[in-house]
Amino acid sequence: MMEIDKYLQRIGIGNTKGIGLETLSQLQLQHMLHVPFENLDVMHHIPIPLDVETYYKKIVLNQRGGFCYELNGLFNWLLQNLGFKSHFISGTINRPDGSWAKNGSHATQIVNLDQAYLVDVGFGDSARVPIPLTGETREDISGVYRAIKLREKIFDLQRKENEYEWNTLFRFDITPRKLTDFDEACHFNQTSSKSHFTQKEIVSLATLDGRMTFSGNSLIATHHGEKQKTTVSNSKKSSVLEQYFGIHFNHSV
Repeated sequence: MMEIDKYLQRIGIGNTKGIGLETLSQLQLQHMLHVPFENLDVMHHIPIPLDVETYYKKIVLNQRGGFCYELNGLFNWLLQNLGFKSHFISGTINRPDGSWAKNGSHATQIVNLDQAYLVDVGFGDSARVPIPLTGETREDISGVYRAIKLREKIFDLQRKENEYEWNTLFRFDITPRKLTDFDEACHFNQTSSKSHFTQKEIVSLATLDGRMTFSGNSLIATHHGEKQKTTVSNSKKSSVLEQYFGIHFNHSV
């Protein structure tokens, strides 16, 4: 049985105060501070279905994280059960090298309040606050963001690189989707050699002043924009996952 209270406890919230932007912002931030973005099941060939009850067991009961289908999939369930009006949308990730990932393979969501907001807890290092679709900027510890309209229903989520440049993180289509619409993409991202998620273990969690990321055999600590990288031996991996991400590795294998 999926319980809202247990989910809220998982993300460090005692209770919510109404259906509004303040509550939505709190839910998003707390989720990103408590639930890691991670692909450990992918790397250990544990199938990930499109099923929110499976995600609840993994994320809430087993204190794990997940990737976009799991994190945004379960968060969308929470929002709707709290009374928010939200729906899934698809996005296409712009890779650091400028190439585009599989078209429409990123699952995220729009929440409608006084206006529409992009709310994403399943992208890793990205906006921690709801982003309006008006082009207005929003800022948090991880950067300055905006959603720019390209054409009807198509937008880019961008992060400011410097005074003059913006970098597109992903392009999204606000047409409502169902979680089951991502069946092919979810299968691709956990099985294809062309998927970023099948290459190496990735675990990343927002912190109040930055982010902790475990990638391959490296632990990267970001504090106020400054990064420190240390090498993690295989014998230390499980203790690092538990200490920094709250993951007990025996849940992952």
